[in-house]
Amino acid sequence: MKQDPLSIILNKNFKFNKNFYFISGNEETLIQKIKKKIIESYQASENINLINIDTISDFVDSAGLFEDKKIYLVRDCKRIEEKNLNKIKNSNDVFIFKQVNTQKIKKIKTVFIKERDAYLIDCYELDKNSKKRVLDDFLKLSQINIGQDLYWFMVDKLDNRYGFLEDSLKKILMLDEKDITLDNIKRVLVVSDSGKERLFFSLLSQNKEIIRAYREKILNISDVNDLYYYCKFLCQLIIDSKNEDEYFKKIPTYLFKEKNFLMSMYRRYNSKKKRMLLRLLSSTENILRKESSLSLVLGLRLLLNIKRITVS
Repeated sequence: MKQDPLSIILNKNFKFNKNFYFISGNEETLIQKIKKKIIESYQASENINLINIDTISDFVDSAGLFEDKKIYLVRDCKRIEEKNLNKIKNSNDVFIFKQVNTQKIKKIKTVFIKERDAYLIDCYELDKNSKKRVLDDFLKLSQINIGQDLYWFMVDKLDNRYGFLEDSLKKILMLDEKDITLDNIKRVLVVSDSGKERLFFSLLSQNKEIIRAYREKILNISDVNDLYYYCKFLCQLIIDSKNEDEYFKKIPTYLFKEKNFLMSMYRRYNSKKKRMLLRLLSSTENILRKESSLSLVLGLRLLLNIKRITVS
């Protein structure tokens, strides 16, 4: 059975009553959060013994003298088949499998989807609606009131990776309510109107100017990641909008000074260019994850390729 990761995190009364939890996807901070949530839920009500094993073939059913339940953390998902799960489902123990997405685990996922005593939890980067769900829950629990402009600014600017988003919300919680202003939120979220994000708005400059500004502002892998996600957010607005009116309404209020530039960018795009832009974002993200040593070169290449697509 598939289960939404945010439903697990945000629902304080979520019932953890399965033998098997298969956590997959490509967003490591969300994967770790789900794993921690599962373990802590059992620890809150029972004596738990955590046991690491390589594969389910290494499982040995043995009654403990003191603990009520064992949680087995399975490192490798080899040999997972329906018949193997059936052999161990009556053990009264819990098995947590964690696996980053690959082509090889599609068959394994099918096993867990069919299994009634299992949850399959896919963890990917948060989209705008997912970030909105997390922010709404945070504001409700903390009883913090903010204006619409600040609200949508946070939805746009909070990190797509759950762990980083959660860290930002914790920092905001430490502020006095009178200090929850746009300027202070920008500092918490490491956003600067004159910083690396401004590189996107220099896309129509000469290449030598883009390169000079990039070398001044982008100094490490973290800078590249911040720049990528900012560019991805603005490019996604172009890709997802069906016409100028829709795009204009999607431009965040805090970017009012840049609306003319953004509208001129959008008018240069047709469906073919949008597909090219989507492929560029996807390939860049894949390489960033696999080849972090190439990040500084890749960030500059991303900017120049966005420009190339835009002006072509």
